[in-house]
Parts: sequence; C-alpha cells; structure tokens
Amino acid sequence: MMRVVVAIGMMLGTTSWSAQAWAYRPFDSTDAEVAKPGELEFEIGPVGYLVAEGERFLVAPAIIGNAGLVDRVELVLEGRNRIRTTPAAGEPRAEIADAALSLKTILREGSMQGESGPSVATEIGTLLPAAEPETRLGAIGALIVSHRAEVGAAHLNGGIFLGRTHHPGAFASLIVEGPLTWRVRPVAEGFYEREFDVGTIRTGLVGLIWKTSDALSIDGALRAGRAFDATLMEVRAGLTWSFEM
Repeated sequence: MMRVVVAIGMMLGTTSWSAQAWAYRPFDSTDAEVAKPGELEFEIGPVGYLVAEGERFLVAPAIIGNAGLVDRVELVLEGRNRIRTTPAAGEPRAEIADAALSLKTILREGSMQGESGPSVATEIGTLLPAAEPETRLGAIGALIVSHRAEVGAAHLNGGIFLGRTHHPGAFASLIVEGPLTWRVRPVAEGFYEREFDVGTIRTGLVGLIWKTSDALSIDGALRAGRAFDATLMEVRAGLTWSFEM
C-alpha cells in the first residue's frame, strides 16, 4: 500500500492540475468502481485543447491517479495543467487549478462488480488551492450510482461542495456508455454545476473509448457548453492504464 501512495505522490510532484473534483476518462464525473487493493491506475491526457471565458489553453498534461488501498476503497488524486496559448498581462502562462484529493468507497457492490443490481459509491475529498489569488482549501462530497447491462452502462453523480473561494454549490451529471463487449464503445455525458453567488456550468460531452486490453484503454471526446456565461469548448484525448504494484 505504501508503494502505491508514494508512486502517486511522485506523479504529483511532476504534474499540475485543473479539472472538476474527480473524473473517469474522458468524463467530468466518475463511476461506482474502485481499483483493487494494491492496484495503481493512471488516467492520462498528454495534451488537450480548451477554450473557456474567451481564453485558449493547451491542457498538458491531464492526469488522474487511482490507488487501491483496501477492499472497496481507493485514493484519488487528479487535475490538469493549463497553458495559455497567448500570454495575458498579469496572468501566468501556465497555471495550477482545481487540484483534488479524495477517497472513493463502494457502499453496495452491484453490476459494476459482477453482482446484481446497481453499484453505489461515495467520494469525499478536499479541493486544493489554485494558482489564482483568494483561493483556499475547499471540500466536496458525492453519491454515485452505476448500473451495467448488456446494452451498456449508466452512471449518475450528485453532490455538494464548498468551493475554493468558499462559496457553496451543488452538481449533478449522467454518463452513458455503449456495451462493454464492444472493442470501441460510444460514450456521452451531461454535466451541471451551480456555485452560488458565482455562476453555473452546463456542458455536454460525446466521445469514444477503445479498450485495447484489460490493462489499457484509449479515449477521445469533444465537450461543449457554457461556463459562467461564457462559451466553453474542449477536445480531450488520452489513455487509462492499470497495473498491480
């Protein structure tokens, strides 16, 4: 277990972050599944492209680290590094934003674990301060309900948070995936977040996940919507790689 935690710590030392609290590639939200004890999973986006609030960024890299601690529990560290394509006066060229550390716990084993019925999980964590001034530690908690059948899978997320500027908020999302037996399966997500006295985020995502082996999947997606009354568009591409320590 200690080797797993150290490996993720080393990863954080060489990357920086900027994403919603936690995720499952290429989505903003997650599923009711965790890494097995002693298993380490990296979800890596080497480079992406983001247009938000009138600015353009390269996202390089985006990384999520999942470490199985004990049965039904995993540690999650995640985020993205945003690099402005055009320098802005008074703003750093590269910025660390939305770093998060959380624990995901399976409350009910279901279809995601090979059992019957829905799988249910919680994820509770802390939002780490961002590069922007006036940011502090935040907190977030979510309930996740997933179900997998022959025709595909669906993952419903809902939760509340205290943002890094200490404004409370809530979010909800729905992920839909094609059949797991398909080598390349279509995926989609609808996401909504409301941070009180700040604004709302409404986005939709469509993409593909190509499962090349039990240990490796490759993904790509387009995300678009509105974030705080500004247009948001994003291209995501990456991979998910898991192995035992």
